[in-house]
Parts: sequence; C-alpha cells; structure tokens
Amino acid sequence: MDGSNPALSPRAAATRQRILDAALGEFAAKGLAGARVDEIALRAGANKRMLYAHFGSKEELWLVVLEGAYAAKRAEERALQVDALSPAAAMQRLVEFNLRYTAAHPELVALLNQENIHQAAYLKRSAQVPAMYSPLLEQIRAVLERGVAAGLFREGVDPMQLYVTIVALGHFYLANIHTLSTIFGAGLESEAALRAREAHSVAVVLGYLRP
Repeated sequence: MDGSNPALSPRAAATRQRILDAALGEFAAKGLAGARVDEIALRAGANKRMLYAHFGSKEELWLVVLEGAYAAKRAEERALQVDALSPAAAMQRLVEFNLRYTAAHPELVALLNQENIHQAAYLKRSAQVPAMYSPLLEQIRAVLERGVAAGLFREGVDPMQLYVTIVALGHFYLANIHTLSTIFGAGLESEAALRAREAHSVAVVLGYLRP
C-alpha cells in the first residue's frame, strides 16, 4: 500500500509506510475494533507517539488504509487499458481481473466486510474513493457504447449496475469460499475451481450483454 506524502522527509515517509503496511495486516486480521495500536506500532518498528503523529487516531489510520486498498485496486484496473481492446475482450478482461485481484488480496475482502459492518461510516468521510470510480464508470460506458455500435451488446445497460455485478461475481465467491467449499464438499479455493469460476463469470456477463 502506497501511503506516500511528498511533504515528509524520506525517513518520516518510510515510517509512515511501515505503519500503513502493519495496519493493513492488523486490520485485515482483527477488524477495526479488534486491532490494537500497540501491535501495529510494534509490527511497524515504531511507537504509538509516531503513529498518532502521522494519523491522529486509530480511526483515521483505518480510513487511510481503506483508501489505500481502493487506490491500489484502481491503479491496476486502470492499467488494463480496456479502451484498446474490442468490447467483448474489454469486458472479459474486467471480469477476469476483478476475480483474480480479489483472490490475490484477501485483505481487501476483509477490509470491505468490516467497513460494511460499520455501514460505511468511515468511507463516507472519504472524498478520494468516490472520485476514483467516476472515470471507471465512464470507461465502462464507452466500452458499452462501442459494443452497441458494433451490434455486439444490447442497449440500455447501466454501467454502475454492470460493474457491481462484475465485482459481486468474484467478491461473493471469495468472501464465502470456506463456507461454500464446506457446504458443497468442493475445494473452491483450488486453481482449477478459480478457472472454472472465471469462465462462468465471463459467460454470465457476456451472455447478459448480448442483444
């Protein structure tokens, strides 16, 4: 997670980053309520005074960690360059990326689950995260318009609803992977199972988009 601040000295910036990295692990494992500032400072090789100097409170640290988790995903999503792909290939890449990114970052699942328990109380204070997603929706809208113009996609698809569906196809599966594996007696965390889920998710989205 990049918590860089250009106003800080290199040493202070490095300390801040260590605190953010330690906090990400602590929050993902224990949630906001269960995480301890003492443990975060210890893992970061810092002390509580330094932590509070950088972030003010545990709650402010939580918000910065949460914003960083969203920003990291959006940075990789932007790098997909879906504008350069055909409409169908662009949608396939978005679906595959969201599943694979979520699988590779269980800490993101943990943070989002916790923030939803708090009814997005901290996310509501962030101006950064909503601003990250406006360009994404416009990008999806442009892909949809290209697909409609080419006769590949149906008209009237809401970019926000489509993106929520794309995210949900991976997030629900991975957030509940242990319970689902137990219920169905299947090793859903295996690479073969992930590939099957990936193919299924792509088929669901492209099937929905067909005219």
